[in-house]
Amino acid sequence: MSDTEQTIDQQSQSPAGAHDQAPAEAHDASAAAHGASGAAHDAPQGTHGTTAGAAPQSPPGAQGTPGQTAEADGVTEAAADEALQGDVEALVHALAKRDEYLALAQRTQADFENYRKRVAKESLIAQKKGAAKLAGELLPALDNLDRALEAAAEGDPLLEGVRLVRNELHAALARAGIESFSPKGERFDPVEHEAMAQQPVEGMQSGRVAEVFQPGYRMGEMVIRPARVLVSA
Repeated sequence: MSDTEQTIDQQSQSPAGAHDQAPAEAHDASAAAHGASGAAHDAPQGTHGTTAGAAPQSPPGAQGTPGQTAEADGVTEAAADEALQGDVEALVHALAKRDEYLALAQRTQADFENYRKRVAKESLIAQKKGAAKLAGELLPALDNLDRALEAAAEGDPLLEGVRLVRNELHAALARAGIESFSPKGERFDPVEHEAMAQQPVEGMQSGRVAEVFQPGYRMGEMVIRPARVLVSA
């Protein structure tokens, strides 16, 4: 075979071999690229796992020794106890002040109540004394009216007018708490009675009021004027 024929024969066989070799090389290149991509994908996962699994480390000197921690806890508890003790003392002082002010308020209230009662009592006594003084000024006029009624003749046109005036005066005294009393037949009492005379009286025990010359007047237990009486001996 001549050289020309060999060359033609090689050219006719060359495309088929090249075709078979090219896909194989492309397949190998693709596999290599896929392997590189897998390696690149696995590398971050490994790094992430290493980072997540590793415990965080504190910088040197950030955490003290157990002895230093216990000492710090003891100082904190001592400070808390001292603060609590101060609060308790302040509370006790406040309670003592409260009791003091309460006692002062109670004493003040009691003093004011006693003062109010004393003033009311003194006012009532002054009112009674004023009424008694006024009644003492009016009693002679009442005595004269009683004498006029006793001496007036029946049918006198002035008799009814005098009686009305006497009754009005007695009513005014009664509204002020002043009343008259006539102790005839009672045992003689030097506080309420004024003995004008003493003599034996038939049918009456000794020391009894036999006759009343002038009625007495009193306001409650206070005698404005004692009754003038005759006492049996």
